Order: sequence, then structure tokens, then C-alpha cells
Amino acid sequence: MAKSRETFNKREKEKQRQREKQQKREKIKERKANHVKGKSLDQMMAYIDENGNITSTPQDPRRRSAVKIEDIQIGVPQRPEGDSPLNEGIVEYFNEAKGFGFIVDGNGGKYFFHVNQVLKPVAENDKVSFQPEKTPKGWSAIDVRKME
Repeated sequence: MAKSRETFNKREKEKQRQREKQQKREKIKERKANHVKGKSLDQMMAYIDENGNITSTPQDPRRRSAVKIEDIQIGVPQRPEGDSPLNEGIVEYFNEAKGFGFIVDGNGGKYFFHVNQVLKPVAENDKVSFQPEKTPKGWSAIDVRKME
């Protein structure tokens, strides 16, 4: 009679797989037995109040206001020309070879600028005017101009 080629370890792994399959089948049966039907449409409805907050109760019809489609702006509204704030500062560092520098304004704020954003040539310790712009890496200066 030939010896079985199955080792102890193989038999144990197979038993473990069978136990896991059985447990999975039991969990499926339990979920099916305790299954609760989904919520009704009224329970799933969400409403937005006049402040833009999501609520579970509908808005009072007397508090509704008409909104014209033309008045809805998607995204950041554009600033009109001449409305942009100009800051003044001093060029603290400028590397002409690499084409970037830093401006320090009167409040101690530090702004990065690139040579592409310079309208008139600048050098270190020059007094400049610029427009601040928020970027993913921090504040940058655009439209940098040397002040006379």
C-alpha cells in the first residue's frame, strides 16, 4: 500500500479553507434572514434651506424667494479691472540667473515672484508694487513693477 502524498500541513490548510467557506455561508444566511427593506422615498429626501445647509425638513413655502438663472454664478466671480488691491514692498532677494525672487511687504509678509511676472526690470532692494495671488504653494506676487 502506497503512502499518501498529502502532508499534515496540506490537510490542515484544506480544513481551514473548508471552515472559512462554511463561516462565509453562515454569514450570508444570517444577512438574508435579518435583511431590512430600504428606506422610503420620504426618509431619503434631503432639502437645502435658504443658507445652503442640508436639512431633512422641507422649506417653508412662504420663505421662498425667486432666483433668476442669470444671477447664478458658478466658480469664483471675476474681479472688475481697477478693483484689485496693489501692495507695496521691497525686493529682498532676486536671482537673475534662475529668474525668481522674494518680496517683503510692510507687514512682514513674504511673496515669491518669477521673472515672467515682472513688468519692469527689478533688482535687490528695489521698491516695487505688486498684486498678491494665492497659489497652491503659498502667496505669489504678480504684475510686479518697480516704483520710481
